[in-house]
Amino acid sequence: MITSAANPRLKLIRRLESRRQRSKLGLFVGEGEDLVDAALAVGIEPVDRLVAGEDVEPELLAAVSSLAHPPRVIGVFRREDLPAWAPRPATLALWHVADPGNVGTLIRTADAFAASVALSDGCADPAGPKALRSSVGAIFRVPIGRFDQADGRRVALVAHDGEPLDRVDLPESTVFVLGAEREGLPDEVVAACDAVVSIPVAESAESLNVAAAGAIALYEWARRR
Repeated sequence: MITSAANPRLKLIRRLESRRQRSKLGLFVGEGEDLVDAALAVGIEPVDRLVAGEDVEPELLAAVSSLAHPPRVIGVFRREDLPAWAPRPATLALWHVADPGNVGTLIRTADAFAASVALSDGCADPAGPKALRSSVGAIFRVPIGRFDQADGRRVALVAHDGEPLDRVDLPESTVFVLGAEREGLPDEVVAACDAVVSIPVAESAESLNVAAAGAIALYEWARRR
């Protein structure tokens, strides 16, 4: 039973709060039974697992947790154990989507439609605490690659002035390109796409949340199958 905050296993969890350390060590932390169970369900074993009241005093585990309500279980996982990049018929390619909640939600959405996710530099770390929680374990099932790895007809999603989504050709292999909500997609990224589309919304609406736009786009793609 761990009874000291100076224990190396707890110190590692604290180190992994940093994106730099997660990248350097190739490790990340999954908090809560649901996340740990999602990994185990697909055969991904943690390199370490701490259970409150069994392996560590509950208040010590709570002190290293990022959650408002401390979890009973925390697992440490290897990045290399996550699904390797593999092309899927549909892909969400994210350009500078820096909000971890949106990144995690889009990974969860990709999981629902058997799609993959491709990330540019400048995107939030999908293995960060908030992104992991938003993915609800989907990170252990969805292939995640680099922005330029996704193959298929590239369809840029823009807030306004694109062709309506329901009128655009969406073949079996489609890559939906989405940008951050405030900045959107830069001109050079849009120019490199095969089509530029918008999702029609009420005139009074400014735009859709990027995670909502990604979900609608994948639903439309799946509906045509």
